Amino acid sequence: MIDIRLIRDEPDTVREALVALNAEAPIDEIAALDARRRALIGEVEALKAERNEGSKLVKGARDPDERRSLVATLRELGDRIDALDAQVRDVDGELHALMLQVPNLPAEGVPVGPDETGNVVLSEHGPESTFGFAPTPHWELGEALGIIDFARGVKVAGTRNYVLRGDGARLQRALIAWMLDLHTRQHGYQEVLPPHLVPAEMLVGTGNLPKFAATLYRDAEEDKWLIPTAEVPVTNLYRDEILDEAQLPIRHVAYTPCYRREQISGGKDVRGIKRGYQFDKVEMVSFVHPATSDDEHRRLVDDAAAVLDGLGLRYRRLQICTGDLSFTAANKIDLEVWAPGSGEWLEVSSCSTFRDFQARRANLRFRPEGGARPQFLHTLNGSGLALPRTMIAVLETYQREDGTVEVPAVLRPYLGGQETIGVQPPVGATPGPVAV
Repeated sequence: MIDIRLIRDEPDTVREALVALNAEAPIDEIAALDARRRALIGEVEALKAERNEGSKLVKGARDPDERRSLVATLRELGDRIDALDAQVRDVDGELHALMLQVPNLPAEGVPVGPDETGNVVLSEHGPESTFGFAPTPHWELGEALGIIDFARGVKVAGTRNYVLRGDGARLQRALIAWMLDLHTRQHGYQEVLPPHLVPAEMLVGTGNLPKFAATLYRDAEEDKWLIPTAEVPVTNLYRDEILDEAQLPIRHVAYTPCYRREQISGGKDVRGIKRGYQFDKVEMVSFVHPATSDDEHRRLVDDAAAVLDGLGLRYRRLQICTGDLSFTAANKIDLEVWAPGSGEWLEVSSCSTFRDFQARRANLRFRPEGGARPQFLHTLNGSGLALPRTMIAVLETYQREDGTVEVPAVLRPYLGGQETIGVQPPVGATPGPVAV
């Protein structure tokens, strides 16, 4: 959440930021509750000061009647203080709930735009795909090779599901293992393997709850939630702790399946394996000193881009405008990879800096050197990278005219030296056709 002092001291600045974000938040209600809270606290403090003075008079009272009268007054003061303290707690709860509805404010320099049409292409990288034939989209290529089984995925789990088979499953596993090795061995991240089911407060900490509850899967009996991204458990690793400044920066990378209840429509936009309710992702998360968070953001983008460079894929960096920023991000750079068979750019990484927005929600703090008062640290994260879209780009970029797929050089050690993916041996009967 943002610092409430911004709403208290610079309400117009906050309102202008909300306009740029095309967002709404209960700023007036927050300001009113904040004023009421401060008034109540002022009243409580005045009564406590009066009670302290009364306690001194009781100690000095010699007359029994006077002493009884003073004690009775102290009891009345105590009852009033207790009642006001209860009101403060109620107001605190209401205020906290309202503050959770306020999005992060865009960082300086983020371009103002109404929606994704205002995003800015910063640069393009990698070789352009050239073919002596019409490239095939991955949903046709994968089925022809027998490495993507849509029919059995739908049979087992319903629409928007599929099964990776044979070299398809091995290729995805190779991508995950190589990305983890790249980030840990060359980029300095420590790998973690976090839980996939977490209580609600972990999702509140990262900003997924309460706003995005409709997109999440929940176990109602135990009130546990399936993670939509490894960002959730990894960001909360240090919640309610005070780290030493010398421990920063902390960089983690994690592979997890991700689960999201998205509204998915039919048509070209969702053909194949591009969008589903379950997908794999390698996620990078950084915990840094506020003074270094902008540098860390640039580093994070470069670390994600290094995956695409290593795979030899064409991609572009996209500066996200205010109208397309996420609820939690202060600044965001997306990486989009070119899928030549599908003929479209696919987002494979969103690299975001949250400043202290998540840290305030999850109580992530550090103590500066010299023992100064603890401060909120800054958090960042980005996919490094998301699957299966990265695999889509690999299949469509490295396809050959004979229908086989060349394995990128960096992945061959993870596939036992295999250089080509060909047609998989048939297994079982062929199910009926299914729309993809």
